[in-house]
Amino acid sequence: MTPNSMLLKKLDAAQFAMWELHLYLDTHPDDLKALSLYKKYEEINERLTEEYEELCGPLYSNGDPGVSWLKNPWPWDLGGNR
Repeated sequence: MTPNSMLLKKLDAAQFAMWELHLYLDTHPDDLKALSLYKKYEEINERLTEEYEELCGPLYSNGDPGVSWLKNPWPWDLGGNR
C-alpha cells in the first residue's frame, strides 16, 4: 500500500467517524462527550487533508467539493448534441 493510499484510508476513516457522530448528535445534541469526539475527528480530518494536499495536491479540483458541476459552461453551452 502506497503512502498516498494509506493517507486516503485514514481520511476516509476520519470522515466516516465524523459523519456517524454527526448523525448521533442529531438525536443526542446534549451529549458533550460525543461532541468532543466529533471535534477531535474534525481536527484529525483537517490535519490529514493538509498532509495529503501537501504531498499529492488538492483533493478537490476547484476547492469547492461537490459543486464543480455548477460551474459554467454547461454541456449544452459547448454545442454538444446539435
